[in-house]
Amino acid sequence: MAVRLALFADTIGMALGTIRANKMRSGLTVLGVVIGITAIVGMSSIIRGFDNSFRDLIRELGPSTIIVARVSFASAGSGIDRKELMKRPNLTIEDARVLQAEIPSLQAVDAWVQGQERMFYRSEKTQSISILGASEKFTDINFLKIEQGRFFTENEVTHRRNVVVIGQVPFKAFFGNTDALGKVIRIGSTQYTVVGVAAPRPSIGGLGNQQDALAVIPYTTFAKLFGTVATGGRRRTGRSAQIFCVPKEGVSREAAMREVETVMRIRHKLKLNQPNDFDVATQDMALKFFDQATGAIYLALVVISSIALMVGGIGVMAIMMISVTERTREIGVRKALGARRREILWQFLLEAVVLTSVGGILGVIIGAAVGVSVRTFTPLPVSMPWWSFAIGFAFSASVGIFFGLFPAFRASRLDPIEALRYE
Repeated sequence: MAVRLALFADTIGMALGTIRANKMRSGLTVLGVVIGITAIVGMSSIIRGFDNSFRDLIRELGPSTIIVARVSFASAGSGIDRKELMKRPNLTIEDARVLQAEIPSLQAVDAWVQGQERMFYRSEKTQSISILGASEKFTDINFLKIEQGRFFTENEVTHRRNVVVIGQVPFKAFFGNTDALGKVIRIGSTQYTVVGVAAPRPSIGGLGNQQDALAVIPYTTFAKLFGTVATGGRRRTGRSAQIFCVPKEGVSREAAMREVETVMRIRHKLKLNQPNDFDVATQDMALKFFDQATGAIYLALVVISSIALMVGGIGVMAIMMISVTERTREIGVRKALGARRREILWQFLLEAVVLTSVGGILGVIIGAAVGVSVRTFTPLPVSMPWWSFAIGFAFSASVGIFFGLFPAFRASRLDPIEALRYE
């Protein structure tokens, strides 16, 4: 055992010596491996950061929240034609009220509609930001936490009061750190009194504070600002609502989903053989949809990295073939002194693995440096799990084994007499 370890260490030392003796050639040879491993480590750390950020945002909804929408991610990959999706009827605020009234197992139900508009305060103004029209139950489903003031009341919704809760972006743009409560701002051409300021919300993928660029007003006044809203009865023109339902404690989410689906089908007068003309989704479905999207990105990353690694591997094979030719007499001498075929094979195979492993280590270091630089100089979230380093190193070693096998096999098959005669 000790002899084998000594031989193994000697072979590693010889391989490193060969690399040191041919620095330029070795560097160019492993360049493809370095690029491939750098791409794997660097890009996977950025994608992983996005992945964690998005999952945190989805989890804010809560594991049991049921989302009812005209068209959602649940339709992605379902095979439904886009034209058919666009023909679906709008969901209304009245739909949410009926769900709350007819399904006792639901703890909370709320709906909101969305538009885009600029906001103004004295000489200040914002870019176009999200304006949400919601009911007084908006905060019951963990959409928003109030940092200053309060949320609007049922009375203010019923009487179509011009009150607003603003996010951190308009708050800082208009008021800095001063008191915003009671101030009158303008959304489009309509004046609203600020009754509350929302707490900061997590950003998606670290891309700025887009989650805080919002204002929430009663859905009754939303109609005054944006025109018709699908609010109830048979009137389903205008902006479609999104409905969020939370089952009571002890009620399974699947059972609540079936009840929601049944009530919605009855309201939409669908026959037994007709498919749903709405989507019922959950947090898990959103995460599954995101997994499919990131899976495609990971696949593209693997393909691109594989091309670089293949180019690097071919370079390693070429340089090892040259090395075998250059060291033919050395192989003949070793065989004449009693070296067996497998020892020659292992020698050259290990040289190839050491060569690509050095490239892999450089790639891991550069990839980690890319990740740290992105995290330091940009708002993008970066996560560098240990397994990305392990995978990078394992890939580089595998490239050495795969592309070094043929030159090593060829070296081991050399006839010792012919090898000693080689000039």
